[in-house]
Amino acid sequence: MPYLKHIMAKKQTAEEKNYKVIAENRRARYDYAIESDIECGIILSGSEVKSLRTGGSNIAESYASVDDAELWLTNSYIAPYQQAMFPHEERRKRKLLVSKRELSKLWQATGREGMTLVPLVMYFNHKGRVKIKLGVAKGKKNHDKRASDAKRDWARQKSRLLRNNS
Repeated sequence: MPYLKHIMAKKQTAEEKNYKVIAENRRARYDYAIESDIECGIILSGSEVKSLRTGGSNIAESYASVDDAELWLTNSYIAPYQQAMFPHEERRKRKLLVSKRELSKLWQATGREGMTLVPLVMYFNHKGRVKIKLGVAKGKKNHDKRASDAKRDWARQKSRLLRNNS
């Protein structure tokens, strides 16, 4: 079928499909050095999902931890859904879904000194399921933050200079 190659549509990979971002933790990339990230599912009630569809959530102050061979998201905020008959608790612990292999990797990573699990993004995937991208991170000191700020400013200045000279 080489003669149909230019006609046939290319199959999209998971990264190329559109995701609807619900909440983003922008502060995490400033406060932490992210070593790796992992995609997790999350167990939610129906009113929580409906509230997320309206956009009422915040993951800026939340963190994840491994307790009794389970992964939990703590201190994440999901606004109450007004039309719900039984409203949910706004800041309850929510269970995250990962495979056993991924869970053991995360447990080993957090066992090292200074490492923590930080939620980076909460989003709906292409199937409409709520997913969370967790980052395995190490906290930055103030001088590290200043160095990364200086590096980012220098990159901006370089791009401006190159744009103006062209």
